[in-house]
Amino acid sequence: MTSASGTLGRPVKPSDDGQFVATESATKRDMTAPDVTSGTAPTTTDTAAPSWRESLAVYTQPRVLIVLFLGFSSGLPLALSGSTLLVWMRESGVDLGTIGLFALVGTPYTLKFLWAPLVDALHVGLFTRAFGRRRGWLLFSQLLLIVSIVLLALTDPARSPFLVALGAFLVATMSSTQDIVVDAFRVESLPESEQAAGMASYVAAYRIGMLVSTAGALFIVSGFESTGLPRPAAWMWGYLVMAALVLIGTITALIATEPAQSARAEAATEAEPAFARVVHAAVGAFSEFLSRKDALAALAFVVLFKFTDAFSGTMTAPFVIDLGFSRNDYAAIVKGVGLAATLIGGFAGGFIARRYSLGASLWIGGILQATANLSFSWLALVGIDQWVLALAITCENFTSAIGTVIFVAYLSALCQNPLHTATQYALLTALAAVGRTYLSSGAGYVAKATGWPLFFMICVAVAVPSLILLAWLQKRGHFETLGPVKV
Repeated sequence: MTSASGTLGRPVKPSDDGQFVATESATKRDMTAPDVTSGTAPTTTDTAAPSWRESLAVYTQPRVLIVLFLGFSSGLPLALSGSTLLVWMRESGVDLGTIGLFALVGTPYTLKFLWAPLVDALHVGLFTRAFGRRRGWLLFSQLLLIVSIVLLALTDPARSPFLVALGAFLVATMSSTQDIVVDAFRVESLPESEQAAGMASYVAAYRIGMLVSTAGALFIVSGFESTGLPRPAAWMWGYLVMAALVLIGTITALIATEPAQSARAEAATEAEPAFARVVHAAVGAFSEFLSRKDALAALAFVVLFKFTDAFSGTMTAPFVIDLGFSRNDYAAIVKGVGLAATLIGGFAGGFIARRYSLGASLWIGGILQATANLSFSWLALVGIDQWVLALAITCENFTSAIGTVIFVAYLSALCQNPLHTATQYALLTALAAVGRTYLSSGAGYVAKATGWPLFFMICVAVAVPSLILLAWLQKRGHFETLGPVKV
């Protein structure tokens, strides 16, 4: 395992006997931040910039391609317990208030850090013995995810919203567990030279997976309906198709090889009892992070930065349906046109992160993703207009992708200790999901009370607290302590 910043500013490295120890030779002043995803400290040696051919060739490396397909598998389930489910519920006659409360089924995405140490420390019987520590957990979580989606497909929102909520909760739980494993696999399997390409591939494939489970699922449901199936049966078969697509991730996990870092970390702790491994993984991750300067303010910023996206995104699907657009309009424009805007926005976010400091990049991403909500206010005033809808969705997806790429770079830079990368990253992404679950759960009631034009203006205003925190952290020198960030 490569060296990175340890507790109290001391680098951590494996000793000759495989145990991890902290060295005393380096001072805090000498430390630099790790690469954003690998957790490895950058060297001070200047290297020549790679050629265009070399820059493109890295995306065809087997490890990067594995991460790409795992990104698809991670992105696919999110909308099945989120926006796609909300469309299904709205078409079934469920009221807006109840739909808004369904954001709470995403609670596992918020609390996944609680069982992340279990994924780091425990084995899953036959799966681990046959496929290894990370791949065993991957296959185990994907099998349970398929079962959960099938169970959700068999429910009926019109007759039993409780069973729908339970099924969606199970999907979110299995999906968030898969995310924990995929994040750890990505960090441990890619060398430093492939980390940036791996992150870009993962984010792009994640978005494509979300597109398939939103626009793709809606087209599939419409296709089943066109054959004469009643609407409830069409939705059931649409979800069953989504469950089958999880097998893409399963096949990828079977083809992949176990990360060498995972095997070395397992060897370093194999003498410890299982309970002790879990405790050390959990306590070490929390204590190391909380010992940093301004840790609580940084965690609050993580919670709030994407809140503006989450608050508006919770109600985007019901908004479009309520305006009078058809399901196919939603699928083709909201998600079809949005894919191109998202991919372009991802490249734009990478350019911004390379061109400017991390603090300045977060300012750009934060302001853009907030003000983009005004395009929906305009759409609400205009009414049914295909071009205005396309423009609003383009603005939202483009700016959201910019903010996401920069935000992921920030989260990765916070994970400085390779002994706790998986648990810390799970903690940070879970905190980021607070805005999508608890804080945004009242969005339906706000929209109902204010109307759509004012609602999306409020979505701009909810970004202000994160920008205030950003200014405070920047003044305190928080981003300088993270060192240079590579995207």
